[in-house]
This record gives sequence, structure tokens and C-alpha cells, in this order.
Amino acid sequence: MKRIYLDNAASTPMTPEVLDAVQKAMSDFYGNPSSIHAEGRTARSKIEESRKKIARHFNASIGEIFFTSGGTESNNTALKCAVRDLGITRIITTSIEHHAITHSVSALQKSGVQAIYLSLDEFGQIELAQLEDFLKNSPEKTLVSIMHANNEIGTINDIVQIADIAEKYGAYMHTDAVQTVGHLPLDLQNIKVHFLSASAHKFHGPKGVGILYIRQGVHIKPLLDGGGQERNMRGGTEAIHNIIGLATALDTAIHELDSRSRYIQSLKTYFKNQLAGLHPDIRFNGPPDLSLYTVLSVSFPAGPKSELLLMQLDMAGVSASGGSACSSGAEAASHVLQGINHPLDRKTIRFSFSHLNTFEEIDQVLQLIHSWYPVEAL
Repeated sequence: MKRIYLDNAASTPMTPEVLDAVQKAMSDFYGNPSSIHAEGRTARSKIEESRKKIARHFNASIGEIFFTSGGTESNNTALKCAVRDLGITRIITTSIEHHAITHSVSALQKSGVQAIYLSLDEFGQIELAQLEDFLKNSPEKTLVSIMHANNEIGTINDIVQIADIAEKYGAYMHTDAVQTVGHLPLDLQNIKVHFLSASAHKFHGPKGVGILYIRQGVHIKPLLDGGGQERNMRGGTEAIHNIIGLATALDTAIHELDSRSRYIQSLKTYFKNQLAGLHPDIRFNGPPDLSLYTVLSVSFPAGPKSELLLMQLDMAGVSASGGSACSSGAEAASHVLQGINHPLDRKTIRFSFSHLNTFEEIDQVLQLIHSWYPVEAL
């Protein structure tokens, strides 16, 4: 059986048009963009063309778009440079952010930065009133860092309202939008964030390249010193092929957003409904409505069969991601599931979809699960 890839929240395959663009860039645009000769000028023009495309999709200025090596660097830059250069002494966040945020916050705490973790409901959603209470009752210079959507359970946060609250009290706002760029429309004239992070390989672009949006008027120094690239914001020769691949992938994703999102949502809904019919004790994590259409987190009842489910899927040719509230063998415990007080004894698998998946593939996965777990065995 041809392998079935249902781990698109971890990484997506490059589409043919992106692969073609990357290969052409590697072949044709080999000059150093900092060089003044023709090859260098050509390389520079390709980078700026890509930046212009990306800025247009965000409704942002080209001067607000910076290229990085990916979401982790973008997140680290936003948090650590905000502390160093903007005088941030307090970060308000959640316990279920990506590790690029949680580990950065932990590192900053060691240097004296205060961290406040907002309470979460069973779906991983924050209480906006609690955020407002923390902001209005403290004079400390604060950065709010809340992800746009959770990578494990798909919970979508109301970034517009969160950013409005942050602005109301003079706080800076960062959002990790790695799971939503290329999948949801983002107008940065209406979303009043100061920083936004994205990564190309989450929307069918190449690995090793990302975006950091920095709102005009916010002045930070580079996290990586070097040759003054990215308008003195990030040292290091630009990976032109990756930047072009990112811009191509985002361009395609935005132009096909309506058709892709409708199709992927139909895949997810079908899969969810069929799984729910297998057993009344199968549970789905995350909110039923405000959830990414690309992600479905499924918890199976406790039992020896459930413990081996992820391995069985892989051996049968199905790629998905595991996660449980407690650690089991080589599989690390999920801080996200722990953060929403998920039952310790359940086996959770994240299935994540793309427009490249088919209903036939979904049916094959359902048949496998049903064959391993007849109703009476679950």
C-alpha cells in the first residue's frame, strides 16, 4: 500500500510548483545578494520580489517582513529581542504554546523576566477577562505571546481581540502563527500584533525558512549578528532558493485558500464522524467549532491495543503523530494535553490533513482502525 501521510501539522510536502521554483532558483540565482555585480543584483531582486508578494498577502509593508530560518528563530527573536531591546520585564503566555515559546520563556525567566501563564479551559482556550486583569493591574512592561492556533489540538485563539486588549493597556503582542499562515486569511492591518512568526514548511514550502513580521515603528536589534543582511536585522547570507520557495508556496496557498480549506474541512469532518461511530468513548480534543480544519486530535479509550496504535499505523503505512498526557517509552508526554488536564490513561493521536489527501486514503485508515479495534475491543 502506498503510504498515507496524515502528519501535515508537523510538515508538508512541497508541491510541484514550489519544487520547480526552488530548483530554478538553485540553478539560476546563485549570486550573493550582497554583491554589486549582475548575479548579485539578480539575486537581490528575487528576494525583494518575494518579500513584496508576502507583504501583499499580509496587507503589510515590505519593510515589516523579515526572513529567518523558520518558526523557532522567529519566535526566539521576537521574545528575546523584546526583552533585551524594548525593556520587557514580563511575558504573559500559556502553558500549551509551542516549545519554541515555552523554552524561550523559561530561558528568559532565568535572567529575571517574570512569566505569567493564563488559565485554560478544557479546549485550551484562554479567558480574555483574565488577560485584561493581568494587564490593567500592573505597570510592568509586558509582552503577550499567544499562538494563533495550537499545533496539537487545533484550538484557534481570537488574536484580534487578544491584540486589541494588549494594545489597550500598552503591551506588546506576539503571535506564533506557524499553523495558520497559508491556511487562514491574515490581515495585519486589522490584527494589531507587533510580532508574528511563520514557517514555510507548514504550507507546502521548503524547510529552513520562515518569516518574522515586525510592525513598523518597533525597533529591535538583530538576534544574529553578521553582515547586516535583512536590513541589518539578521546576519547571514540569504537562502534565496528557500525564500523563493516560501513566497511561491504562500502565493499558491492564498490563491487556492477557499478551495483547499473547503476540501480539507470535508475530509476532517468525514473522518471525525466515521471515527465517532466506532465507539462512544472515542473523544476529540479541542473546541468543536473554533478549531483548525487541518488538525484532528483523537483520544482512544485506555487499553493495550490503544498503546500500540501509533506504531501499528506506521507499520501499516500511515503517518500520524502521537501524544499522551503521560510519557510512554520513547514517546514524550504532551505538554499540551497536560495543560488541558487530559486523562492520563488515554492514547491520543493527531491526524493532520492537506489538500493532497483523498477520501480513499481516509477510508483506508478507518478500515485499519476498525480491523484492529472492533467495537467490543475498544
